[in-house]
Amino acid sequence: MSGSVPQRPGPRGFGRGAALTLVFVGMLGTAAATDSLPGSGASRDARPRPAAVTLDGGAVARAAARAIARGDSGADAAQQVVSRSGDRWSAVYDKDEYEEFEQALDGRYTGVGVGARRTADGLLEITRVQRGGPAQRAGVRPGDVLRSVNGRSVTGLPVTEVMGMLRGDSPGARRAAAPGSAVALGTERDGHRASRSVRRARLDAPSVSVSDLPGGARRVAVESFTRGTGDDVRRAVRDAPRGAGIVLDLRGNGGGLVSEAVKAASAFLDGGLVATYSMNGRQHTLYAEHGGDTERPVVVLVDGGTMSAAELLTGALQDRGRAVVVGSRTFGKGSIQMPTTLPDGSVAELTVGHYRTPAGRAVDGRGITPDLVAAQDTEARAETVLTGLGAGA
Repeated sequence: MSGSVPQRPGPRGFGRGAALTLVFVGMLGTAAATDSLPGSGASRDARPRPAAVTLDGGAVARAAARAIARGDSGADAAQQVVSRSGDRWSAVYDKDEYEEFEQALDGRYTGVGVGARRTADGLLEITRVQRGGPAQRAGVRPGDVLRSVNGRSVTGLPVTEVMGMLRGDSPGARRAAAPGSAVALGTERDGHRASRSVRRARLDAPSVSVSDLPGGARRVAVESFTRGTGDDVRRAVRDAPRGAGIVLDLRGNGGGLVSEAVKAASAFLDGGLVATYSMNGRQHTLYAEHGGDTERPVVVLVDGGTMSAAELLTGALQDRGRAVVVGSRTFGKGSIQMPTTLPDGSVAELTVGHYRTPAGRAVDGRGITPDLVAAQDTEARAETVLTGLGAGA
């Protein structure tokens, strides 16, 4: 997915077996590069400003309770509080929406099964087509240029917004379109344009894909941090050929579960600090597990769609001297959201703090600057870097 993981940048809680399930998300989440998650309307700007605001879950819940007592909608009242705060990352979900949000964190979503990126010449190129998914059945292939969605030109639109259109989201909509609904894609291939009608479906998509690059390196692409992603990354690194370098591709990764990003970091680190974060005025730390591969050369690929938990992982490997980062500056979302259940069963995901890299760098509104800035041929450059680091082919 390079598109839109459910908006969830925040500590999910300390339950579920004592595991800290933090989630750093933005409503574009995985949607930055694919059409995976629900609700994309929150982020339209190319770069967020630092979010100084944090929201009091108790105050939001009380506002919802007062509205319910008057016979009004508690979710609407909570949303008004969130809107007045100016915090772009907090959001309110009704019970059904939150259930869909949870399913997206398990890698299940409604969409057409594609990922996309903006090319250097400004075109929107399809980079991934899910095998057996609606887009593939309609004849869409990787490398196709997406020109329009439902007759609307996508020229100049943020990738996140286009992915939301494919899912059936629209600014201000409370939920995505249902499975079975149709969307018209205007595509171009080798100079030939076509219009394809695609019916959205409920999809299960793996968040990690593995391939071998021509020079002998192993590419591990992570589209979002859903449940199980960390173990998948560790397995991919462990099973790589001896001496092969790793290209960890986080381009278009909109974030997800921070606990999974920490597990992924553990594939390359033998313990030690991954990030610190503030929550309600208190400082906390996240540590990698011991036993990771600390010898294999690593290059991390990033771009403007690399967000949140993906930035946390990038910053950890960069600060710890464990990887060379190649690409363009990342998005800059370092805020933390935490769920608050409201009296009517709806859920408010509210910003409660911000995280920093092991060297103390703030990410929110700043992003991470690569060690090697590259807008094109990033994989080739990554292989060159790996060769310089002594990775065998």
